[in-house]
Amino acid sequence: MVDINIQEMIFQFLGGLGIFLFGIKFMGDGLQKSAGDRLRDLLDKYTTNPFMGILTGILVTCLIQSSSGTTVITVGLVSAGFMTLRQAIGVIMGANIGTTITAFIIGIDVGEYALPIIFVGAIMLFFFKNQRIHNIGQVIFGFGFLFFGLELMSNGMHPLRSFPWFLDLTVSLSEHSLLGVLVGTIFTAIVQSSSATIGILQGLYGEGLIDLSGALPVLAGNNIGTTITAIIAAIGASVAARRAAGVHVLFNIIGSIIFLILLIPFTTLISWFQSSLNLNPEMTIAFAHGTFNVVNTIIMIPFIGAYAWLVTKLIPGEDAVIEFKPKHLDPILLDQPPAFALAHAKKEILRMGGFAVQGLEETKNYLLNHEASSLATGKQIEEALNNLDHKITEYLVKISSNSLSQHESDEHSILMHMINDIERIGDHFENILELAEHQISHKITITDEAKQHLDEMFSVAINAATSAMEAFENMDKEMAHKVVEHERTLDKMERQLRKQHILRLNNCICTPQAGLMFVDILSDLERIGDHAKNIAETLIGEQD
Repeated sequence: MVDINIQEMIFQFLGGLGIFLFGIKFMGDGLQKSAGDRLRDLLDKYTTNPFMGILTGILVTCLIQSSSGTTVITVGLVSAGFMTLRQAIGVIMGANIGTTITAFIIGIDVGEYALPIIFVGAIMLFFFKNQRIHNIGQVIFGFGFLFFGLELMSNGMHPLRSFPWFLDLTVSLSEHSLLGVLVGTIFTAIVQSSSATIGILQGLYGEGLIDLSGALPVLAGNNIGTTITAIIAAIGASVAARRAAGVHVLFNIIGSIIFLILLIPFTTLISWFQSSLNLNPEMTIAFAHGTFNVVNTIIMIPFIGAYAWLVTKLIPGEDAVIEFKPKHLDPILLDQPPAFALAHAKKEILRMGGFAVQGLEETKNYLLNHEASSLATGKQIEEALNNLDHKITEYLVKISSNSLSQHESDEHSILMHMINDIERIGDHFENILELAEHQISHKITITDEAKQHLDEMFSVAINAATSAMEAFENMDKEMAHKVVEHERTLDKMERQLRKQHILRLNNCICTPQAGLMFVDILSDLERIGDHAKNIAETLIGEQD
């Protein structure tokens, strides 16, 4: 009979944990959808100093209900050159404070209303077509599931008080702080959710299964364990991204060490909060979590520069950053004669074209050599191209609001078309990267002959794109004619290689899956040639 109770208890706890994690994720996704792309813009624009970075980190983490999510976005922005390491440190500090909001939400005892809340969310999800209402419904639905999961976990933990071994464990946690830190670190690293660990801790404390001196070290371990997501996000990323993740780890570990040194006065402070404010057990843990992260951040703010220096020493190497931000689009020039602004827009487009060529080279390397770093760099470059496409187009639209001469108007039109062609080159090499990923994950084998053909065609496509940008930079019509020749070569190669591919299929030398992938790559390379030719033809006056 005891075995059945243990089984039921374990199933109820694990099911509750699963529902809780789903609720957190679903609610965070709903909040993120409501915010849209503004989250990234928020982190980009409002992190000019550490204090603003902290506030922004708090706000974004409250919106997406995940400090790990904010840190992962921050790692990506550092890797993309949107944010410096010093700015990232402020955001990471703020994320640690923002994540405590979940604990305070849990501290509000609305568990008995979980099912009606889920019902309201479901109505908004399934009976309204308006996207805004749908997003709000998703937040409410996730909110209800969060509390429903907590109720199940709490009910599952309730019988633990009858097991002597569990009571011995809680006594050990109270007597040995490091054991509590270890338990919190390991559990949070496994479930990759600090909110889940805090929720369970609130449930244990609420059921009287653990005292405050045993719970607080687990809370410290939770802060260390939550860094695992940033570490995973930084694997294979740039040096700058690894340093941002390193700051997250260093900040939380040092904060936990300080916390353990001051454990006795900190426990006394939280006990005083509980009695003075008449806090329920769940809210007591929430106050402890919030106080720890706020005090830790205040202590660490003066040492942001030291953190940046230390992590640079611990993670050496050159910053290989793909800078998403435009370098030449000076808004002051918009008030000057249009020729100045157009000249700077051209510089930015040439920089964009350089990224496109680099992206093609990284794609070729990943396709033929399967180097993971080339995949990561290729994807970053494609994102950079999309961002530059948006920013340069915006800038050119502002230029067009001025009075343009015929020559300036023609140049403006050429630049607008060029942006589109360069961005489309990025789309095509992104397609090839995805095909190469599919090939690796599904263990699709390409014959040596096919690889050689792809290598040759890739070289021509890269030459076409390089020559197109060189022709544009120097206004060289002779070079532009060479681009047209490259494009004709690509057309001819595609036709010939398709025929040879059919022969390989007929002779059962390659598989249909490999054949489909091969043909798709040929098509993408041929289209890259078309876009390079479009750029060249703006110089030689031919029609596409």
